[in-house]
Amino acid sequence: MIIASRKHKENIAEYLLYMWQIEDIIRANGLDIDRIKSSVIDKFELTDVQRKEMEEWYESLIDMMRREGVEKSGHLQLNKNVIIQLTDLHLALLKDPRFPEYTAEFYKTLPYIVELRAKAGENPAGEIETCFNALYGMLMLRLQGKEISVQTMEAVAQISKLLAILANDFNLDREEKLFPPEEDLN
Repeated sequence: MIIASRKHKENIAEYLLYMWQIEDIIRANGLDIDRIKSSVIDKFELTDVQRKEMEEWYESLIDMMRREGVEKSGHLQLNKNVIIQLTDLHLALLKDPRFPEYTAEFYKTLPYIVELRAKAGENPAGEIETCFNALYGMLMLRLQGKEISVQTMEAVAQISKLLAILANDFNLDREEKLFPPEEDLN
């Protein structure tokens, strides 16, 4: 909760990956708050107030997961909304000639996205979600101690570059510094 809040303010890409990990932690604990208390919350040095807030946060996420039917797989709507916001910004950046660096980085990343989407089967995710799926997959491989090919490392490095630019632009947009209002020319 504390980490999620900080990441949401500082780096939306890290926030989203963190929240996907939280979803998986909740699933791994059978959507059981008592198991989450012992395996997650109790590991932190917290005041009683912080502990109560963290328990309530996990309980609210568990409730949302049940109501939204993502107990086994999928993502909470609040996380899907982040993907939607990032996709909207991605498309706006591609359309705007003031962002040639972003467009160039996207076209360097596109072959990897196309390859990943081809492997996704019948319902491939959108471009930005595909990028996040790749980074999350890499995170899971690392956590499992699995070997990662040079090609995968290259793809993830390029995808990371693109998402870092997008996350930075997201912060600028949130501060209304990315698309400054057109100045009156009259």
